[in-house]
Amino acid sequence: MDRIRKALDRARLERAQPAMASAIPKAQAVPKAPSVREAPSVREAPSVREPPAVREAASAPEAPAAMPEIGYIPQSVIASLTSITYTRTRCFTPLPAVLEANRVMNPASSDPGAAAYRMLRTQVLQRMEANDWCSLAIFSPGARDGKTTTAINLAISLASDRRHTVLLVDFDFKRPRMAALLGLSPELGGDDVLAGDARVENCLYHPEGFDRLTLLPARRTLINSSEVLAGPRSRELVRDLRRRYPERIVVFDLPPVLNADDALAFAPLVECGLVVVAEGGTRRNDLTRAMELLHKTPLVGTVLNRAADASTGH
Repeated sequence: MDRIRKALDRARLERAQPAMASAIPKAQAVPKAPSVREAPSVREAPSVREPPAVREAASAPEAPAAMPEIGYIPQSVIASLTSITYTRTRCFTPLPAVLEANRVMNPASSDPGAAAYRMLRTQVLQRMEANDWCSLAIFSPGARDGKTTTAINLAISLASDRRHTVLLVDFDFKRPRMAALLGLSPELGGDDVLAGDARVENCLYHPEGFDRLTLLPARRTLINSSEVLAGPRSRELVRDLRRRYPERIVVFDLPPVLNADDALAFAPLVECGLVVVAEGGTRRNDLTRAMELLHKTPLVGTVLNRAADASTGH
């Protein structure tokens, strides 16, 4: 009986142990916290390799912004000015014999006269750029001082500076000579524009061989030229010529200051002027009087034409 009782007790004990084991919860292992790399919300984006230029720029210290120079024109603009194709502007080829007879200079020549005009060009450009001017009138006290020849040669020299284009305008309606000195017989000119008979783009001419230079010639004299030059059409035309192309310099050839009131009537429309005098031809009193009449116009200088030492190159 004792053996039977002990066997029953062992059986009951064995049945009770699994039940108790299932009733007691097992200790759970603490899961390892996911690393930042493993966390879905902050996974690293795939790295993009920077090009060398970008990496160098990012690591280099930032340089201070440079102030633009007065008269600075971007290289892209300069490049575009070196290869101008004229579509509506009429082109003509001046004859070398005509240019030589009228003392029209080759800007690339080593001739002392061409060198003198290059020096004049540099001085004029420096003063105009310092004041942000783009329009220049050529004055002279009297006739035959070489004003128109100076206007042509200076415009050619200015156009040889690749930062600019140049428009040379003949507004000497008392004695228009610019076209003749270049061997041009224009069909239309500035007088037609001011009369309302033509548009300015139909009156422009380009002399082949002189890059970046355009002409607005005059065909005939005008009796009421001072009234025309001071009138509303003239003001509108000058305003349009000055604003149409930012890199353009406009050079106006005007009648002599003391021979008519044209130059004085037109002077307020330009930003600056240049006075041309002839050695042995211009009287001192005439020059003094002309300078007094032009006292309201900023002058970039005075040119002495036909100087005795011009042939020496000094």
